[in-house]
Amino acid sequence: MPRLLIFETAYRPIAEALAPMAGRLDLLLMNDAGEITLNGQPVSLGDAQPDLLWTSGGMYFGPAAGKFVEAALASRRLEWAHSQASGLDHPLFPQLAARGVRLSNSHGQAVCIAEYVVAEVLAHFQRIAERRAAQAARRWDHFRFREIRDSHWLIVGFGAIGAGVAERIRGFGPTITGVRRTPGPHPLADEMVPLSQAAEAARRADVVVLAAPAGADTDRLVDAAFLAGMKSGSVLVNVGRGTLVDETALLQALDRGTPEFAILDVFDKEPLPADSPFWAHPRIALTGHASSYGEGLQRRNDALFVENLRRYLAGEPLLNLVDPRDVPRGPAS
Repeated sequence: MPRLLIFETAYRPIAEALAPMAGRLDLLLMNDAGEITLNGQPVSLGDAQPDLLWTSGGMYFGPAAGKFVEAALASRRLEWAHSQASGLDHPLFPQLAARGVRLSNSHGQAVCIAEYVVAEVLAHFQRIAERRAAQAARRWDHFRFREIRDSHWLIVGFGAIGAGVAERIRGFGPTITGVRRTPGPHPLADEMVPLSQAAEAARRADVVVLAAPAGADTDRLVDAAFLAGMKSGSVLVNVGRGTLVDETALLQALDRGTPEFAILDVFDKEPLPADSPFWAHPRIALTGHASSYGEGLQRRNDALFVENLRRYLAGEPLLNLVDPRDVPRGPAS
């Protein structure tokens, strides 16, 4: 029977959903100490030999992350790995892709990240911080604010997250230009252009949203030349990866006033060092890679994994399979 390697903490919420698969699946459960049991019996990392992986949050943030990766790479049987993340820039995935392991990812983050983008842009356009400051000071002030209607949005990366942003802002009435590797008509965009035209399209945009994955073709996509061409009063939002932006060039551009403002959830080095100039910059609103922390995230990602596991055991096509060519390699990993 195929063996599934999964953290105990990730198994508990889906144990009931996996119960109907008993007898067709062996469970390799890893605890926070990196110890593995096979159907309740201790087994070494080298002898675990999983066929399947559920790379939940424990592989990214847990105390046994290194042990999980070690067990995965030691397996001679590994066929499929499903990631809780959308981006596959963890160093494990290029190694698995090179071995021919099938990879699939999750898009449960799209809902929360799209809502985050809309909330943060609206907060800037509507001058929410100034309104609250006036309230605290008991001032009866009036603030003229910007409207999304008639603005132009450029969304770089039109996968689940980028399309999610477009879906949510469309009702406000902006023009939407999407950027993806394979341009073509899309019902949520007024136009779609290739990545090679992103900088040119940014010249017309009031809001530029970066939702693309890390990769050789997106590394430092937003450089000094890209920033210099942005519109006066424009806003840059990065919910993709920190490597998409030349951070030194961005700070210099913000100091000059174009773009007018940046909303940043991801950075080249994470966690962001306490002495980073980003923290206190008056033209930046930042969060610590937390735009996906919506209350429904785990529920959506768990449901997708369970469905994909059911499909795997039934010999049916898997959902959200990732083209190995789209897995970041080299420094971006």
